[in-house]
Amino acid sequence: MNLQQVFIDVKQASRKLNLLSEEKINQVLADLADQAEASAENILRENKKDLERMENTDPKYDRLKLTKERIGGIAADIRNVIQLPSPLGRILNERKLDNGLELKKVSVPLGVIGIIYEARPNVTFDVFSLCLKSGNALVLKGGSDATDSNRAIVKIIHEVLDKNGVDRNIVQLLPPEREATHEMLQAVDYVDIIIPRGSQGLINYVRENSKVPVIETGAGIVHTYYDKFADTEKGKNIVVNAKTRRVSVCNALDCLLIHEDRLQDLGAIGEGLAKEEVDIYADAPAFEVLKDKYPAGKLHQATEEHFGTEFLSYKMAVKTVNGLQQAIDHIDSYSSRHSEAIVSENEEHINHFFKAVDAAAVYANTSTAYTDGAQFGLGAEIGISTQKLHARGPMALEELCSYKWIVRGSGQIRP
Repeated sequence: MNLQQVFIDVKQASRKLNLLSEEKINQVLADLADQAEASAENILRENKKDLERMENTDPKYDRLKLTKERIGGIAADIRNVIQLPSPLGRILNERKLDNGLELKKVSVPLGVIGIIYEARPNVTFDVFSLCLKSGNALVLKGGSDATDSNRAIVKIIHEVLDKNGVDRNIVQLLPPEREATHEMLQAVDYVDIIIPRGSQGLINYVRENSKVPVIETGAGIVHTYYDKFADTEKGKNIVVNAKTRRVSVCNALDCLLIHEDRLQDLGAIGEGLAKEEVDIYADAPAFEVLKDKYPAGKLHQATEEHFGTEFLSYKMAVKTVNGLQQAIDHIDSYSSRHSEAIVSENEEHINHFFKAVDAAAVYANTSTAYTDGAQFGLGAEIGISTQKLHARGPMALEELCSYKWIVRGSGQIRP
């Protein structure tokens, strides 16, 4: 594959996207949702090839796996995007200057977006639907783990685009080899922005080697602080949900911080975690409380390496703190600035936590599992940005836009 020509083709196709009507875009998405469901057996057959190359104990296995139900959910998400208003052409600011010039600040697409992602074939559908709705062309670089799944999905997308008379070059899938990643990172004349989705190692590699601007997403080292004033019933349900609802996603809980005065509550919290067979890595005070209350084979003494780890599996660290400030200090040292939570009935502590904790999403008395574009009412997301420039948190349609100034005059010249 001539990658240089691929980038040129996508760039040229991106210019045509601005001319598509919202009705045409929605028709493409509707057809894609229908075709995804109709092609479920074929997608699952190709997905099975990928799954057979991966150990089912690998934390990425659940992300890689597609089912008929998951494909149905993907189709439903695409249809949700159809219902969302177009983010394009919105007037963000409007003014008339004293010299008579009329200015409008109008939302426009970013242009060509490069997505580098690992074993998550659902991302192929998700990012295409969001990019099409926001007028962006797309270069995809999936991992080798999901090669067959991604090829099958992009083939379906291309067939739908052909059917609707839309240039199929608005989305292209690069080969799985690492060399293709390097070429994309250097494609400054063709790719406007790159969004890596995956492990911290992937994100670090992209950030350190890309000449194209990068928006960091994905890595989530997530904490929940169980305060001195926590409600036990709320707390145990929140911790179990945040840890076990789906362990392989970036909003899953990695470390429970617990006030030293509430250590005895670990017994109640541990009941739900033990049912889900969660391995706990506890510091000395927490270990002492849990050693007679938690399955011996699932309880371990924590070492420094367990704090600041994104487990992406049925594993969790527990750290004892002497109060709110020590919890905040621990988060500041180990967090990836993704999602952080406090469980407390003390409003002063909650407000202090909101102000002092630096993360894209900060919670009180609820599960971090809600850090998700659909859950936030955004329809879907292209990723969770953990940086501060351009976008932060779930990146949906509005975050896939930039803006330009439209200036109308009647012959004015600047003195």
